[in-house]
Amino acid sequence: MHSHAVLDHFKNPRNAGELSGATAAVEASNPVCGDVLRLAARVEAGRFAEVRFLCRGCTAAIACGSLLTERISGRAVSECRSITAEEISAALGSLPEATQHAAQLAAGALAALLAEIK
Repeated sequence: MHSHAVLDHFKNPRNAGELSGATAAVEASNPVCGDVLRLAARVEAGRFAEVRFLCRGCTAAIACGSLLTERISGRAVSECRSITAEEISAALGSLPEATQHAAQLAAGALAALLAEIK
């Protein structure tokens, strides 16, 4: 059911953990399935210098959190405003409809983080 990319990010999550000294940190949740994604970032000179995530949720939610941190690490904050749930899903091998909520959770967390950074 899950793609190789989803399983890889789930089994070997990138950038998982707390981030002390974060410029901004947000928590997004999906009340329907109970997934919770916490996203924290340290921004320097308009770029994501360091990004971490913590996730309590399904396999796809953890994979999406991991992939998202890889996508935004080192990039300019302004470049990350265009990342969508569809892009996250596609990068993980096109999530099935039943797990699309995970990509939406990650995109929502990113939107909230960007709003905090301004």
